[in-house]
Amino acid sequence: MSTHGTLLLRHQRPFIAFWLARVCTASGFQMLTVAIGWHMYQLTGNVLDLGLVGLVEFLPRVLFMLHTGHVADRYDRRKVAALCQGGQALIALALVLGSSSGEVTRELIFVLAFLLGSARAFEMPATQALLPSLVPAALFPAAVAASASAMQTATIAAPALGGLLFAFGSLWVYAPTALLYGLACALMLGLPPRQEPLRKERASLESLLAGIRYIRSRRDIFGAISLDLFAVLLGGATALLPVFAKDILLTGPWGLGLLRSAPAVGALLMSFWLARFPLERNVGRTMFSAVAVFGVATIAFGLSTSFWFSLAVLVVLGAADMISMVIRGAFVQLQTPDTMRGRVSAVNGLFIGASNQLGEFESGLTAHWFGTVPAVVLGGVGTLLVTGAWIRLFPGLARRDRLQEPEEADATTHPR
Repeated sequence: MSTHGTLLLRHQRPFIAFWLARVCTASGFQMLTVAIGWHMYQLTGNVLDLGLVGLVEFLPRVLFMLHTGHVADRYDRRKVAALCQGGQALIALALVLGSSSGEVTRELIFVLAFLLGSARAFEMPATQALLPSLVPAALFPAAVAASASAMQTATIAAPALGGLLFAFGSLWVYAPTALLYGLACALMLGLPPRQEPLRKERASLESLLAGIRYIRSRRDIFGAISLDLFAVLLGGATALLPVFAKDILLTGPWGLGLLRSAPAVGALLMSFWLARFPLERNVGRTMFSAVAVFGVATIAFGLSTSFWFSLAVLVVLGAADMISMVIRGAFVQLQTPDTMRGRVSAVNGLFIGASNQLGEFESGLTAHWFGTVPAVVLGGVGTLLVTGAWIRLFPGLARRDRLQEPEEADATTHPR
């Protein structure tokens, strides 16, 4: 094991607790997402409803974006995250009760999806801003990769497990999900309290908009997170996996779980590599290349009629996405002062949410208009076009060599 990995895993006990909490909450969310998607498709058989679930879950990120970042900067981030995880446990319990009584309806799923999105909207900036305080700055890029591996570790086993358990009944998925969220809540509360003084001023329009202004003033940061927004918004096909599993690849819930897990296999393997060998040079060119590979893999998946080839392509897709995510995540956090990390993370979370949840709505809508396969193929082509356009629009980002230069580190530590 490398020096970076040894320090993270053996000498950073708070980081290990943080990592385990991320595993639990990611596992819970992945199992819940698989179950809700399959449950909805069983109820209505409408691909547009799958997209609407993603849209409803995304809406809270827009509605509460300015407030989520301010909360993360003003209050104890570990308590904010724990409260959100506890709320998600209650949502899972509501599905347990609904499943046991047979009263889960299309409308109930939409309501709970909105509540789930609200809890995740507040949880994401709090957990993202919390990580830099748990490890030394020199280890932060490796910590980002290791933290990302927590989610990928969960999404390898959790979707497949969720799909398998759903074959026995939805209750068998929702109950373990509630337990996982409860454990994540307990682990998060066990982290050391925040050392920096909490912000005491009341929320104002100026403070709420500070994160947006900061990102706009940093062209490379804006280019990195907007690239992810449009590339994954167009290229994502997650919402359509139930359709591919059932109607194109001719498999069942267990096959859907494997399809959901496949990108995480590639992402996990890549995160292990990046934690051992952190990216230090040519980060801009590497990020753009990874996004292009993501687009090509999306096209290949859309054209595939083989279950096993589809799994292999999704593994490649996940590995490419992990490279882009680690570069973007480390770059944004290293360029942002701690007093603003919550608000900047909230804006970044909006971009991530738009690329995922709003992308699910886009996938469902285009599949409704053009058909499932054309929607995915056109999305992959769109990702390639965005990659080329962003290289021209943000040439400094494309030519960027390191995540943080010495003069940038000094400016971040001592912001004006």
